Amino acid sequence: MLSKTEKAYRHLSPSWRLMTENCVFCKIVRSEERASRIYEDERVIAFMDNRPINEGHALAVSKKHYEKIFDIPEEELAHLIRIVKKVAIAIKKSENPEGIRVLQNNGRAANQLIFHFHVHVIPIYGRKSSFGIRRTQEEDALEVVAARIRRFL
Repeated sequence: MLSKTEKAYRHLSPSWRLMTENCVFCKIVRSEERASRIYEDERVIAFMDNRPINEGHALAVSKKHYEKIFDIPEEELAHLIRIVKKVAIAIKKSENPEGIRVLQNNGRAANQLIFHFHVHVIPIYGRKSSFGIRRTQEEDALEVVAARIRRFL
């Protein structure tokens, strides 16, 4: 079943294919890009953000390419949110944050940087939490955190 975005662009199939071929999240889904995966099923993948706001920052991503919340079918969204909850619980157990922020941005004005529907699961550590500069983390460091989180999934 095609998403609204896919239907809107299917007549432009070469450019639509190019968009999904170049999408970093689509590449992760296809295992063309590396990611520290913490969860995967037939519809959703969750992995560590490689530019985390805080240690333990994860992303839950629809495997199908939907650009925004307006495009993803309700049943796909409901499944993804169930996975977001599982990931949040695992992060809470493994990382022991004071809180967890669940965040989803739609459009440039909302600071969406990658135009593939995704949800951030961000552990908050009180005063140690940073919402300033995001720095790229080394794969090994991300994998250590991912392994701790996977124990609770």
